Amino acid sequence: MDLYEYQAKELFAAHGVPVLPGTVVETPEQARAATEQLGQTVVVKAQVKTGGRGKAGGVKLAETPDEAQAKAEAILGLDIKGHVVRRVLVTPASDIAEEYYFSFLLDRANRTFLAMASAEGGVEIELLAVERPEALAKIPIDPLAGVDLAKAREIATAAKFPDAVAEQAAEVIVKLWETFVTEDATLVEVNPLVRDPQDTVIALDGKVTLDDNASFRHPQHAELVDQSAEDPLEARAKAKDLNYVKLDGQVGIIGNGAGLVMSTLDVVAYAGEEFGGMKPANFLDIGGGASAEVMANGLEIILSDPDVRSVFVNVFGGITACDAVAGGIVRAFELLGEVGKPIVVRLDGNNAGEGRRILDAAGLPGLSQVDTMDAAARRAVELAAAAAVA
Repeated sequence: MDLYEYQAKELFAAHGVPVLPGTVVETPEQARAATEQLGQTVVVKAQVKTGGRGKAGGVKLAETPDEAQAKAEAILGLDIKGHVVRRVLVTPASDIAEEYYFSFLLDRANRTFLAMASAEGGVEIELLAVERPEALAKIPIDPLAGVDLAKAREIATAAKFPDAVAEQAAEVIVKLWETFVTEDATLVEVNPLVRDPQDTVIALDGKVTLDDNASFRHPQHAELVDQSAEDPLEARAKAKDLNYVKLDGQVGIIGNGAGLVMSTLDVVAYAGEEFGGMKPANFLDIGGGASAEVMANGLEIILSDPDVRSVFVNVFGGITACDAVAGGIVRAFELLGEVGKPIVVRLDGNNAGEGRRILDAAGLPGLSQVDTMDAAARRAVELAAAAAVA
């Protein structure tokens, strides 16, 4: 789960990372009131989960409450890379002497943690890494040893932070590591980490990604979910413990195993080119245990998507045999009642023959079976295209 800047900075503050105060508002009038309360020049910052806010006009300086109200009005509703601004952060303007970059992240390629730091912050770090890689220090972190003050000093030295703030920066790095580990994050990033004229180090911005797999250890993280921005189908699927992602197509997809589902998306997209650009409507992996309840929940979510015109159930029987999957599909029809949209099923692998026999005997309305993955995908796409015409 990606956090908004204001949420990231709240986490930082809870772990002792120095940040500036700020107020999150949803109307221009509230921005005016927040500026009056701060009593100084402020920055009005769009709260969206993407970069490039400044270039898109989502970060503006305001010297007076009237100006803050006007700037907030201009930013609210702005579309930044497909993200609509629904709230802004009003925070004191900072007098910046220097800007640095710092992050902790999960290095998946090397199966470890990584600290990245540079004395050149406030820029697109990806560009810096390509054009001047020597300016970006990359320090592997032993997950068992972690980051103490000695390690943090090593990182600050490698990043070439100035001597005047190196010790203070090291202390901030230790606290950012505490945030990273305690909150079960996969990314903690500060860009920029700034030095003010009084040589105080402040996290001026913040980006945090939390590991959803660790959410059971952090029930308080549920409060960080932005219900207004979350897709309602994805929220319902999450409540049913389904691995579901909403896409923008017309063919609903159910499969067992992430690899098989990803392949199914590709096959459906390829077949869809022949039928007016039909595409997958979702990613849904029901995993190895395709019980009747799981199958029913999956079908219920997909069929409730108004964009879906047909459903492709693609299952390769392994630990869970195809006859058990077929029984789950039959039971799912019983639980759901009238389905109303055509469903194409392809069963292969363990007990596939018996699974097909069960579905044939059930005579489920609107359900057809196809033996191969390519042919089944083509049939599902063809039915979706026909439903569009109808």
